[in-house]
Amino acid sequence: MDKFLLQQQVLERLAEDLLQAEQAARVAHEMATHEENIAENKYDTLGLEAAYLATGQARRADAIRQAIAHWRQFRPLPYDASKGIQLGALVCLVGSDDREQQLFLGPGGGSMKLTSGTQLVQVVSSDAPLGRAMLGKCEGDAVSIEVAPGRQQFEVLWVH
Repeated sequence: MDKFLLQQQVLERLAEDLLQAEQAARVAHEMATHEENIAENKYDTLGLEAAYLATGQARRADAIRQAIAHWRQFRPLPYDASKGIQLGALVCLVGSDDREQQLFLGPGGGSMKLTSGTQLVQVVSSDAPLGRAMLGKCEGDAVSIEVAPGRQQFEVLWVH
């Protein structure tokens, strides 16, 4: 799998998300400022609610812009066994149920599923619990994370 192609897919998906967030912010802003939504009394809050929504969508768009900037600057390096798993690693984990999953460890803001050929690849931020747990691990090492019902254990099958 080509890490740079995966990175391009992440950037394309983030660009789509940004367009949607910007459109949602515009619609909410128009609704908040439309003359029909001017409050007639203290209980008439449609305009105020739309303003809150517009602010939230604008913040979401800003967060996506930041993620795009991080992913554009990101340069995945080849795996170095002496350092273990680092940002940019492509990792295959197997769980206690013998189910394999392929993960691409990247900067924040890119949590999504991608396809590479016939393979499904989950993009994981190094800030996520699983991402943090993988840092520094090598092939054959155990990775463990705490989830709501208990602890999940994985084994690192391979790293690229």
